[in-house]
Amino acid sequence: MFKLLFLIPITFGLVNPIFAQTEPNERPVKISGYLETYYVYDFGEPVDHNRPDFLYSFNRHNEVNLNFGYIQAAYDNDQVRGKLALMTGTYTNANLSAEPGVLKNIFEANAGIKISKTKNLWVDAGIFGSHIGFESAIGATCWNMTRSILAENSPYFLSGAKISYTSDNEAWFLSGLLLNGWQRIQRVPGNQTPAFGHQLTWTPNEKVTLNSSSFIGSDTPDSTRQMRYFHNFYGQFQFTDQFGIIAGFDMGTQQVEKGSNDYHHWYSPVLIGRFTPTEKLAISARAEYYSDKDEVIISTGSGFQTFGYSVNVDVQVMENVLWRVEGRTFSSRSDDIFLDSQQVPTQSNFFIGTALSIAFD
Repeated sequence: MFKLLFLIPITFGLVNPIFAQTEPNERPVKISGYLETYYVYDFGEPVDHNRPDFLYSFNRHNEVNLNFGYIQAAYDNDQVRGKLALMTGTYTNANLSAEPGVLKNIFEANAGIKISKTKNLWVDAGIFGSHIGFESAIGATCWNMTRSILAENSPYFLSGAKISYTSDNEAWFLSGLLLNGWQRIQRVPGNQTPAFGHQLTWTPNEKVTLNSSSFIGSDTPDSTRQMRYFHNFYGQFQFTDQFGIIAGFDMGTQQVEKGSNDYHHWYSPVLIGRFTPTEKLAISARAEYYSDKDEVIISTGSGFQTFGYSVNVDVQVMENVLWRVEGRTFSSRSDDIFLDSQQVPTQSNFFIGTALSIAFD
């Protein structure tokens, strides 16, 4: 992997002169990176140090570790653009476990070309960050230290091709996607069915964002194809300079079996409030619920219906350094899906954690 990290700037450096022969404008190449270390203490005290299976970020108990780190080279001359970013960390190990070899370490790898001389219209292909939701693997861009249940259990990344348009006043963004599958770099063996998605974002001003995103496809071989239909909606509202909220809702449905008119359903609402009394300090609280009684996404053996609550305090140590502390609890609506410190099934789980991140460019 370190050889690949070394080759990123060299590769983009070689690409740059090629385009310089045909276009006199400057060819900006930007190198950036991010590291996020953490410590989490789970009061269930899991013997194997693994936190509940539906968590992919900050998922190791009682050890100092790297949640997520990446280094990226990006090229953009307003006509052609590309990104190559490699990553590592416990998030990578957990969330890309289905991908083979070096593909586990690809955060982004895509290239695009502008197809209009007068409009901001692009076609891109490769591996991208997901168009679904308001959270990403880059923790410092999120209001909470940890990700919401709905973010952990919908795609963090996607691969395929997309066409995207941004209006002249940047109030509207529209994208259509042709995808390899539900958070897949490589297709599921035996699956030749294309998947599709859309994203529509309206930002009338700097205080309001409304977003609609979808996925339509199958995550099973064609011989047992179960069509999946999924939609995410969220709104972000900054009421004052100090206070804002994010409200989100995921809803999905999947065929019980191939050709069936019966469907399994899941859904998840989330509400996050954030108070920033000073430029250096922020306090966020989150309430959420995730219902997947038929275990389409989260398997527990008895259905998953869980509430979650969290509070975190963020300190902006420096412009590019963020320190966070969070307490979070989960409460199952019915069944004992967690384990306590005596390894006895229980309805609840609680942890406290801290994270330190640094970004550079």
